[in-house]
Order: sequence, then structure tokens, then C-alpha cells
Amino acid sequence: MIVYPAIDLRGGQVVRLREGDPRRQIVFSQDPLATARRWIDQGAQWLHMVNLDGAFAAANDNSTILEAVARLGIKVQFGGGLRTLDDAERALAQGAARVVLGTLAVREPDAVREAVLRWGSDKVCVALDARDGRIVAEGWQQIADSDPITLGRAMARIGVRHALFTDVTRDGSLAGCNVPATIALAQATGLHVIASGGVSSLDEIRELRAGGAAGVVIGMALYEGKLTLADAQSAAGGLDAC
Repeated sequence: MIVYPAIDLRGGQVVRLREGDPRRQIVFSQDPLATARRWIDQGAQWLHMVNLDGAFAAANDNSTILEAVARLGIKVQFGGGLRTLDDAERALAQGAARVVLGTLAVREPDAVREAVLRWGSDKVCVALDARDGRIVAEGWQQIADSDPITLGRAMARIGVRHALFTDVTRDGSLAGCNVPATIALAQATGLHVIASGGVSSLDEIRELRAGGAAGVVIGMALYEGKLTLADAQSAAGGLDAC
């Protein structure tokens, strides 16, 4: 199981938002490149980078940061504001190893099918983010008429392999990941599900691994020193799993 340290970008800074609320922001660094190097030096194989400006339709696309981090030789899973295939293609050209498509998967599933055909399933991940069991889109600000399992099964049918699942009520909270919902999603869809949102303990990581999760995104717990990356990777099965 892969451990993805999270680097959420807003206004060129590394931040975390509680429950995805832009009014509840904590700034952890004004130097995203130094943050990326920190996780690389500690043994990260992947980074999960989110352009919050793009998710909230702000002007800053943080593309220069993506390019600089990708040049460090780390694999970057990149999302936030990729609302068209052109947006996704641009992120891949700027160095992303995989793009995360959320709103696009809800609004234009045929575009996700085209993305898989164009770039291959390993370069595409769909975000099945939810609040109270319902899919959320547009920077988690709008509730869609679907649930993660229904949308996940639809995505699997069109060739998607990777999915990110975040229970947004737990994101940035250190309240614990929604382990049962994550495992249920993986088992019901057959997707390689990456858990996110509130991860705070090694026991959660072990439970996710035992339940068949493919990865885990960790943000606040790493930045606040609740977990070390080395311990998280050990709980996930070690670097051989990456």
C-alpha cells in the first residue's frame, strides 16, 4: 500500500483546510519545494498534490510548483481544478505522473473514458469524495446526485483503475479516516482505492491495508508530527509495496 504525503497548495503556500472549508485554513509552509524535498528525503515514493486555487476557481494554477516538484524525480499525483481534458493534459505535460479527476467524473463521465483511452489507466484517478454518503464536486461545495459506490462502479466499467476516496467531514481533522466506507468502496467496485481524510493513526493504516486499500494520503498527521512517514510506510507494508 502506497503512502502519499499530501501537499495542498493555495496562493503558493502549503496549507491544510478543515473539512475542505477555505475559511478554515492552516499554513504549514511558504516553500512547497522545500516541503517536497522534506518528504522525498524521508523516503516518499509519491506525493499527492492538490491545487486548491484551481478547485475553488481562483486564478492561480500553481503549475510552476508542480513543474519544479516533478523535476525532483518524485511521482506526483495531481488534482484540483482539472475540469477539462485540456487541464488534465497540461498537468501531465508539466510533470504529473497521475491526474485526479473529480468534478469531471461527475459532470462528464465520457471525458474520463477518453482520458483513460488517451493516457492509460495508470495516469488517471477519479475522486469519489463524499459528504454524508453523497458525492461532492466543485471544490466539495456542491452535492451531486450519486454516491461513491454507484459512481465508482460506473468509472470501473469505463476502464478506470485508481480512485481517491475522501470523507470530507473528516478531512484535516485528525478525527480518523472513514475506514469502513473506504474498504466497502474498494470491495464493491474493484477499484484501487486510495484513502484520504483525517488519517491519524498507524492502526488505521494497518486496517486499510488489511481491507484491501491501495494507498493512503496523509496530511495533517504528518505536518503536526502525529505520525512519521517511516512509521506510516512500515504500517502500510514497507517501501517494497510502493
